Amino acid sequence: MRSLKVLILEDHPFQLMALHQMLNANGVFNVLTAESVEVARQSLASKGPVDIAICDLYLEHGDSLGLIREMAEQGLAQVLVLLSDADRDVLDGVASMARQAGLNVLGCMPKPASATAIGQMLDACQQRLRPTPQALSWERACQMLGVSELATQPLCTEVGEAAIERYASLCYQPIVNQDGDLQGVEALARWQDPNHGQLMPSEFLPLLELAGLEPAFTWFVLQQVLRLCAQVARDTGRELPVSVNIPGRLLEQEHFALTLQGLLQRFAVPARNLTLELVETSRLKTDSAHVTGLLRLRMIGCKLSIGDFGIGGTSLQRLLELPFTELKIPPAFASGMAGDERKCAVVAGAMSMAGHLGVSVVVTGIETPADRDAVRALGPAWLQGCLIAHPMSAQVLQHWLAQSAAIAL
Repeated sequence: MRSLKVLILEDHPFQLMALHQMLNANGVFNVLTAESVEVARQSLASKGPVDIAICDLYLEHGDSLGLIREMAEQGLAQVLVLLSDADRDVLDGVASMARQAGLNVLGCMPKPASATAIGQMLDACQQRLRPTPQALSWERACQMLGVSELATQPLCTEVGEAAIERYASLCYQPIVNQDGDLQGVEALARWQDPNHGQLMPSEFLPLLELAGLEPAFTWFVLQQVLRLCAQVARDTGRELPVSVNIPGRLLEQEHFALTLQGLLQRFAVPARNLTLELVETSRLKTDSAHVTGLLRLRMIGCKLSIGDFGIGGTSLQRLLELPFTELKIPPAFASGMAGDERKCAVVAGAMSMAGHLGVSVVVTGIETPADRDAVRALGPAWLQGCLIAHPMSAQVLQHWLAQSAAIAL
């Protein structure tokens, strides 16, 4: 377990001490404790940001909600754990507010917390933490690229592109309709770090951005995806719709759509079969440059998807303002919805709204037959998740396609 820095905001002295001891027992010794919001502010100001903030919602003195917003807006914490026995609707409201402000909300621990709950929370946090500023150093980026001796030198395009060719890879996860017929696949990027093994996008994309290689990596992914589409068309005579994540920042490039159109023509892939999925849509601007970029992509025939619907906090606004054709409901809402009326209501509402707007829906994170059946009961939507199929290499996908039902056109 990596070394963690934790803030505890709890105004009951005994429970504060108990939490501190339970963290120590789990190997976490860098702990800031505060019995009030003001003390918490002072600790953060003097000792810097924390990885995890464990916050009691109901304090005799001070506004815990205000502190949560401050930590999010000023980057003073990465993960928030609520400490409260408040009603479910209150907890969900606070969690939603914190997510919209930018915090990664792990969940809620009832009071008094147990050592077991603390251990489980720490294990889960290891999977949620974003790279720290230290991890996003130039040296770390060079290590990931396999060029660790370039710590003070600009990274030339040739070296960066060679690293992408060597270490980047793609896997593909099928998307089906409710009858199980294949509707397409989503391309999922991975990176084989020379020293740390396989990295997920949240781990390596910030480093590629730091190294100035985000555009080169995106074009690498698009070429690999379209090459696969062309290969499937040659082998089967059928089209393979595919979804690809792209950073919204590329929309600022005036010739992005034109270059993409040329790439589609080069591989003879119809633009209608390419869905460009934008994540972090709350950061997507609605100024003329970005809107123009999106419209250019739609005009050449590509589809556009909101990849983090309901997570970014302003996704509904973006759906209304920008020319999206699809929304993806993330696993945070879909996973476990069969046994959670509130999740089911969120998914049902999103599907109903999308239907009225003429926007298609993909429900992701389908892991169990119960969740699949719960989505089916709500109406038409496409399904994606490990129950349908796990992410697979291009070679395995081609074998899977040969064994599966015909690809929907």
